[in-house]
Amino acid sequence: MLGLIQVGGLGIMTLASLLGLLVTRRLRLRMQRSAQAETKSSGLGAVRRVVLGAIALSLVVELLVSAVLALRFRFGYGFSWAEAAHQGVFHGISAFNNAGFALYADNLVPYAADPLICLPIVLAFVLGGLGFPVLFEVVRHLRRRQRRWSLHARVTLLTYAALAAFGVVAVTALEWTNPGTLGGLPVGQRLLIGSFQGLTPRTAGFNSLDVGALHPATLLVVDVLMFIGGGSAGTAGGIKVTTFALLAFVILAEARGESSVHVRERRLPTDVIRQALTVALLGVALVFAGTLALLVLSPFGLDAVLFESVSAFGTVGLSTGITAQLPPAGQAVLVLLMFAGRLGPITLAAALALRERCRRFDLPEERPIVG
Repeated sequence: MLGLIQVGGLGIMTLASLLGLLVTRRLRLRMQRSAQAETKSSGLGAVRRVVLGAIALSLVVELLVSAVLALRFRFGYGFSWAEAAHQGVFHGISAFNNAGFALYADNLVPYAADPLICLPIVLAFVLGGLGFPVLFEVVRHLRRRQRRWSLHARVTLLTYAALAAFGVVAVTALEWTNPGTLGGLPVGQRLLIGSFQGLTPRTAGFNSLDVGALHPATLLVVDVLMFIGGGSAGTAGGIKVTTFALLAFVILAEARGESSVHVRERRLPTDVIRQALTVALLGVALVFAGTLALLVLSPFGLDAVLFESVSAFGTVGLSTGITAQLPPAGQAVLVLLMFAGRLGPITLAAALALRERCRRFDLPEERPIVG
């Protein structure tokens, strides 16, 4: 299982990065735009550099996080060196690749109040969820090889941070007095567990409290965060934070009455806006279809079934506890949602970009009534 997690995470990061490289290079050659100097920074260079860079960054982060966890398991909980190393490596790799698997039946609940376990895991799944293009750009900035941030990196980092803050505040506040989750715990533990559980819906999949005991309002907040997911070309799932941010910029431009969408002194191409709309709406359609199928196939209510469908689509792995009780047909629906949700947004966005063609003629304009 650990081998599959590692291979899957590296494969997704390199595949998505190479598809992004293919798209940007093809558009650059076709359009002959001088503005592609910025695209080049997110194009990541040669194929060899992309693959080796993704592997190197993944292994470095996993090694550091695994070492910290292993030392904590050894000296904090009395594990033998062999068992501590096993625990550290498994949870480190599972965290960076946003798998969410833990070696305990109740996931990370036994270590919910231990910051030396929870915080390294948070660091690992946040870095994995940001995506290789953003991590690569951060490294170049730290080495002072690049001064200007690309639009993709700026949008990803700012949107990810905003959604992370929203998730932490919302989950902590909504569960503060819930006796089944945070209620009754010391303030310090409430803040730590609430923060961890507010960050993990970014498709990390770990849980440090009983998800089935969450308030319905908290489940809805987690649904939204799981559906959005993490950064492009990363180990996280969902429609991606860049897709969500682009749609927000479109709404803002429409509210202002502007004919084009501008972000950070850059104008967004209309084809990128169409791709974002397509990915988001097809994601909604998949979640709706999966939720409807589970409602028909199982006796569970909408809250639990919707949570299950969104978690599967975002490849999060969180559950209110009904997964094992679903009939085989319902579990097959979740499998299909996981497969489509993991590969769908990447391949769909790349396919839409690569098959773009210019019309040689246009038709008369007619405006239907909207709203």
